[in-house]
Amino acid sequence: MATSVTLTKERSGGASWPGLSRTFAIIKRVLRQLIKDRRFLALSIAAPLIIMYLLKVFFDSLGNFGPGRYIVPAGALIIHFLTYILCSIVLVRERKAQTLQRMLVNGYRRGEIILGYLAAYTILATIQTLIVLFELAWVFNLNYDLGKQLSIYLVVWLLAVISISLGIFLSNFSENEGQMLPTIPLVILPSVFLSGFLINVDKLPVWVQGLSWLTPLYYANTVLQGLIKAGGELGQEWPSLVGLLVYGVIVLILATFTLKEQE
Repeated sequence: MATSVTLTKERSGGASWPGLSRTFAIIKRVLRQLIKDRRFLALSIAAPLIIMYLLKVFFDSLGNFGPGRYIVPAGALIIHFLTYILCSIVLVRERKAQTLQRMLVNGYRRGEIILGYLAAYTILATIQTLIVLFELAWVFNLNYDLGKQLSIYLVVWLLAVISISLGIFLSNFSENEGQMLPTIPLVILPSVFLSGFLINVDKLPVWVQGLSWLTPLYYANTVLQGLIKAGGELGQEWPSLVGLLVYGVIVLILATFTLKEQE
Protein backbone atom coordinates (compact mmCIF):
# COMPACT_ATOMS: atom_id res chain seq x y z
CA MET A 1 0.00 0.00 0.00
CA ALA A 2 1.37 3.40 -0.92
CA THR A 3 2.55 5.38 2.04
CA SER A 4 4.62 8.07 0.33
CA VAL A 5 2.11 10.83 1.00
CA THR A 6 2.55 14.42 2.01
CA LEU A 7 1.28 15.06 5.49
CA THR A 8 0.33 18.62 6.32
CA LYS A 9 -1.43 20.08 9.29
CA GLU A 10 -5.06 20.56 8.28
CA ARG A 11 -6.97 23.64 9.33
CA SER A 12 -10.70 24.11 9.07
CA GLY A 13 -12.20 27.20 7.42
CA GLY A 14 -13.39 28.70 10.69
CA ALA A 15 -10.54 27.19 12.71
CA SER A 16 -13.06 26.15 15.35
CA TRP A 17 -12.74 22.41 14.81
CA PRO A 18 -9.10 21.81 13.77
CA GLY A 19 -9.02 18.39 15.44
CA LEU A 20 -12.09 17.23 13.52
CA SER A 21 -10.60 18.56 10.30
CA ARG A 22 -7.36 16.64 10.84
CA THR A 23 -9.30 13.47 11.67
CA PHE A 24 -11.27 13.74 8.41
CA ALA A 25 -8.00 14.37 6.55
CA ILE A 26 -6.65 11.05 7.90
CA ILE A 27 -9.86 9.26 6.95
CA LYS A 28 -9.69 10.56 3.39
CA ARG A 29 -6.01 9.67 3.04
CA VAL A 30 -6.50 6.12 4.32
CA LEU A 31 -9.53 5.60 2.07
CA ARG A 32 -7.56 6.83 -0.94
CA GLN A 33 -4.85 4.31 -0.10
CA LEU A 34 -7.41 1.52 0.20
CA ILE A 35 -8.93 2.38 -3.17
CA LYS A 36 -5.50 2.42 -4.84
CA ASP A 37 -4.48 -0.91 -3.32
CA ARG A 38 -6.83 -3.09 -5.35
CA ARG A 39 -5.23 -6.36 -4.29
CA PHE A 40 -5.78 -5.49 -0.63
CA LEU A 41 -9.41 -4.60 -1.33
CA ALA A 42 -9.94 -7.76 -3.36
CA LEU A 43 -8.48 -9.88 -0.57
CA SER A 44 -10.62 -8.11 2.03
CA ILE A 45 -13.79 -8.85 0.06
CA ALA A 46 -12.93 -12.27 -1.34
CA ALA A 47 -11.52 -13.79 1.86
CA PRO A 48 -14.79 -13.81 3.86
CA LEU A 49 -16.70 -15.15 0.83
CA ILE A 50 -14.31 -18.05 0.38
CA ILE A 51 -14.10 -18.85 4.10
CA MET A 52 -17.87 -18.86 4.51
CA TYR A 53 -18.26 -21.21 1.55
CA LEU A 54 -15.69 -23.57 3.04
CA LEU A 55 -17.57 -23.39 6.35
CA LYS A 56 -20.72 -24.47 4.53
CA VAL A 57 -18.87 -27.40 2.95
CA PHE A 58 -17.48 -28.38 6.36
CA PHE A 59 -20.86 -28.39 8.10
CA ASP A 60 -22.49 -30.26 5.23
CA SER A 61 -19.86 -32.99 5.50
CA LEU A 62 -20.85 -33.61 9.14
CA GLY A 63 -24.14 -35.12 8.09
CA ASN A 64 -26.85 -34.83 10.75
CA PHE A 65 -24.77 -32.54 12.93
CA GLY A 66 -26.87 -29.49 13.80
CA PRO A 67 -24.72 -26.39 13.33
CA GLY A 68 -27.35 -23.97 14.63
CA ARG A 69 -25.40 -22.61 17.62
CA TYR A 70 -22.18 -22.31 15.60
CA ILE A 71 -23.20 -20.59 12.36
CA VAL A 72 -23.60 -16.96 13.42
CA PRO A 73 -20.77 -17.07 16.02
CA ALA A 74 -18.54 -18.59 13.32
CA GLY A 75 -19.31 -15.59 11.13
CA ALA A 76 -18.39 -13.31 14.05
CA LEU A 77 -15.12 -15.21 14.52
CA ILE A 78 -14.25 -14.77 10.84
CA ILE A 79 -14.92 -11.04 11.03
CA HIS A 80 -12.86 -10.79 14.22
CA PHE A 81 -10.01 -12.68 12.56
CA LEU A 82 -9.96 -10.74 9.28
CA THR A 83 -10.38 -7.24 10.66
CA TYR A 84 -7.68 -7.79 13.27
CA ILE A 85 -5.14 -9.18 10.81
CA LEU A 86 -5.72 -6.75 7.95
CA CYS A 87 -5.76 -3.65 10.13
CA SER A 88 -2.80 -4.58 12.33
CA ILE A 89 -0.55 -5.49 9.40
CA VAL A 90 -1.38 -2.28 7.53
CA LEU A 91 -0.72 -0.17 10.63
CA VAL A 92 2.68 -1.79 11.06
CA ARG A 93 3.48 -0.93 7.45
CA GLU A 94 2.42 2.66 8.12
CA ARG A 95 4.76 2.79 11.10
CA LYS A 96 7.60 1.21 9.15
CA ALA A 97 7.19 3.89 6.47
CA GLN A 98 7.25 6.53 9.26
CA THR A 99 3.85 7.85 8.18
CA LEU A 100 2.59 7.98 11.77
CA GLN A 101 5.75 9.73 12.94
CA ARG A 102 5.34 12.41 10.26
CA MET A 103 1.77 12.96 11.42
CA LEU A 104 2.91 13.57 14.97
CA VAL A 105 5.66 15.92 13.80
CA ASN A 106 3.12 17.91 11.77
CA GLY A 107 0.91 18.50 14.78
CA TYR A 108 -1.55 15.63 14.62
CA ARG A 109 -2.65 14.40 18.03
CA ARG A 110 -2.68 10.77 19.03
CA GLY A 111 -6.45 10.70 19.45
CA GLU A 112 -6.97 12.21 16.00
CA ILE A 113 -4.72 9.60 14.40
CA ILE A 114 -6.39 6.69 16.17
CA LEU A 115 -9.91 7.90 15.38
CA GLY A 116 -8.98 8.60 11.77
CA TYR A 117 -7.65 5.11 11.17
CA LEU A 118 -10.48 3.53 13.16
CA ALA A 119 -13.17 5.35 11.16
CA ALA A 120 -11.55 4.56 7.80
CA TYR A 121 -11.16 0.85 8.49
CA THR A 122 -14.62 0.71 10.06
CA ILE A 123 -16.01 1.47 6.60
CA LEU A 124 -14.22 -1.58 5.22
CA ALA A 125 -15.27 -3.67 8.24
CA THR A 126 -18.89 -2.62 7.68
CA ILE A 127 -18.77 -3.99 4.14
CA GLN A 128 -17.12 -7.21 5.32
CA THR A 129 -19.76 -7.68 8.02
CA LEU A 130 -22.58 -7.21 5.51
CA ILE A 131 -20.98 -9.73 3.15
CA VAL A 132 -20.49 -12.38 5.84
CA LEU A 133 -23.97 -12.10 7.33
CA PHE A 134 -25.64 -12.01 3.91
CA GLU A 135 -23.78 -15.13 2.80
CA LEU A 136 -24.55 -16.83 6.11
CA ALA A 137 -28.26 -16.19 5.66
CA TRP A 138 -28.10 -17.37 2.06
CA VAL A 139 -26.06 -20.58 2.24
CA PHE A 140 -27.46 -21.73 5.60
CA ASN A 141 -31.05 -20.62 4.90
CA LEU A 142 -31.30 -18.57 8.07
CA ASN A 143 -34.81 -17.18 8.46
CA TYR A 144 -34.48 -14.75 11.33
CA ASP A 145 -36.91 -11.84 11.39
CA LEU A 146 -35.67 -8.36 10.49
CA GLY A 147 -35.31 -7.21 14.08
CA LYS A 148 -33.15 -10.18 15.02
CA GLN A 149 -31.06 -9.78 11.86
CA LEU A 150 -30.38 -6.14 12.71
CA SER A 151 -29.45 -7.08 16.28
CA ILE A 152 -27.03 -9.74 15.03
CA TYR A 153 -25.53 -7.27 12.59
CA LEU A 154 -25.05 -4.68 15.34
CA VAL A 155 -23.21 -7.13 17.58
CA VAL A 156 -20.95 -8.44 14.82
CA TRP A 157 -20.28 -4.91 13.58
CA LEU A 158 -19.29 -3.80 17.09
CA LEU A 159 -16.96 -6.78 17.31
CA ALA A 160 -15.37 -5.76 14.00
CA VAL A 161 -14.77 -2.19 15.21
CA ILE A 162 -13.29 -3.45 18.47
CA SER A 163 -11.07 -5.88 16.54
CA ILE A 164 -9.74 -2.91 14.58
CA SER A 165 -9.02 -1.08 17.83
CA LEU A 166 -7.26 -4.18 19.16
CA GLY A 167 -5.19 -4.37 15.99
CA ILE A 168 -4.20 -0.72 16.32
CA PHE A 169 -3.28 -1.19 19.98
CA LEU A 170 -1.09 -4.26 19.51
CA SER A 171 0.51 -2.86 16.36
CA ASN A 172 1.89 -0.06 18.55
CA PHE A 173 4.34 -2.59 19.98
CA SER A 174 5.63 -3.85 16.62
CA GLU A 175 8.12 -2.17 14.34
CA ASN A 176 7.67 -4.55 11.40
CA GLU A 177 5.42 -7.30 10.09
CA GLY A 178 7.64 -10.02 11.54
CA GLN A 179 7.07 -8.75 15.07
CA MET A 180 3.32 -8.46 14.47
CA LEU A 181 2.72 -11.95 13.08
CA PRO A 182 3.20 -13.83 16.41
CA THR A 183 0.35 -11.81 17.93
CA ILE A 184 -2.12 -13.30 15.46
CA PRO A 185 -2.35 -16.79 17.03
CA LEU A 186 -2.03 -15.26 20.50
CA VAL A 187 -5.19 -13.24 19.84
CA ILE A 188 -7.24 -15.52 17.61
CA LEU A 189 -6.71 -18.95 19.21
CA PRO A 190 -7.68 -17.83 22.73
CA SER A 191 -10.73 -16.23 21.14
CA VAL A 192 -11.76 -19.64 19.80
CA PHE A 193 -11.09 -21.60 22.98
CA LEU A 194 -12.19 -19.08 25.63
CA SER A 195 -15.20 -17.41 24.03
CA GLY A 196 -17.67 -20.27 24.45
CA PHE A 197 -17.71 -20.76 20.69
CA LEU A 198 -16.75 -24.44 20.89
CA ILE A 199 -17.82 -25.32 24.45
CA ASN A 200 -19.56 -23.36 27.17
CA VAL A 201 -17.16 -21.30 29.26
CA ASP A 202 -18.64 -22.61 32.52
CA LYS A 203 -17.30 -26.08 31.63
CA LEU A 204 -13.72 -24.78 31.72
CA PRO A 205 -11.58 -24.61 34.89
CA VAL A 206 -12.41 -21.63 37.06
CA TRP A 207 -9.05 -19.94 36.52
CA VAL A 208 -9.49 -20.25 32.76
CA GLN A 209 -12.99 -18.78 32.89
CA GLY A 210 -11.52 -15.50 34.10
CA LEU A 211 -9.25 -15.34 31.05
CA SER A 212 -12.30 -15.35 28.79
CA TRP A 213 -12.97 -11.77 29.83
CA LEU A 214 -9.82 -10.74 27.94
CA THR A 215 -11.22 -11.58 24.51
CA PRO A 216 -13.99 -9.52 22.86
CA LEU A 217 -15.39 -12.62 21.16
CA TYR A 218 -16.50 -13.90 24.58
CA TYR A 219 -18.90 -10.98 25.03
CA ALA A 220 -20.03 -11.06 21.39
CA ASN A 221 -20.63 -14.82 21.45
CA THR A 222 -22.64 -14.58 24.67
CA VAL A 223 -24.92 -11.99 23.09
CA LEU A 224 -25.22 -13.92 19.83
CA GLN A 225 -26.03 -17.21 21.58
CA GLY A 226 -28.86 -15.43 23.36
CA LEU A 227 -30.13 -13.86 20.15
CA ILE A 228 -30.25 -17.03 18.07
CA LYS A 229 -32.41 -18.79 20.66
CA ALA A 230 -36.16 -18.77 20.11
CA GLY A 231 -37.53 -15.51 21.49
CA GLY A 232 -34.07 -14.09 22.13
CA GLU A 233 -33.85 -10.29 22.14
CA LEU A 234 -30.95 -7.87 22.35
CA GLY A 235 -32.30 -6.25 25.49
CA GLN A 236 -32.07 -9.55 27.34
CA GLU A 237 -28.32 -9.69 26.75
CA TRP A 238 -27.48 -6.16 27.84
CA PRO A 239 -24.80 -7.14 30.44
CA SER A 240 -22.62 -8.83 27.80
CA LEU A 241 -23.37 -6.06 25.30
CA VAL A 242 -22.22 -3.46 27.82
CA GLY A 243 -19.15 -5.61 28.50
CA LEU A 244 -18.36 -5.58 24.77
CA LEU A 245 -18.68 -1.80 24.64
CA VAL A 246 -16.54 -1.30 27.74
CA TYR A 247 -13.90 -3.64 26.31
CA GLY A 248 -13.81 -1.55 23.14
CA VAL A 249 -13.48 1.74 25.00
CA ILE A 250 -10.62 0.39 27.13
CA VAL A 251 -8.72 -0.93 24.10
CA LEU A 252 -9.23 2.36 22.24
CA ILE A 253 -7.87 4.35 25.19
CA LEU A 254 -4.86 2.02 25.46
CA ALA A 255 -4.23 2.33 21.72
CA THR A 256 -4.26 6.13 22.01
CA PHE A 257 -1.91 6.36 24.98
CA THR A 258 0.61 3.84 23.62
CA LEU A 259 0.87 5.32 20.12
CA LYS A 260 3.46 8.03 20.72
CA GLU A 261 5.71 5.82 22.82
CA GLN A 262 6.42 3.68 19.79
CA GLU A 263 7.26 6.52 17.42
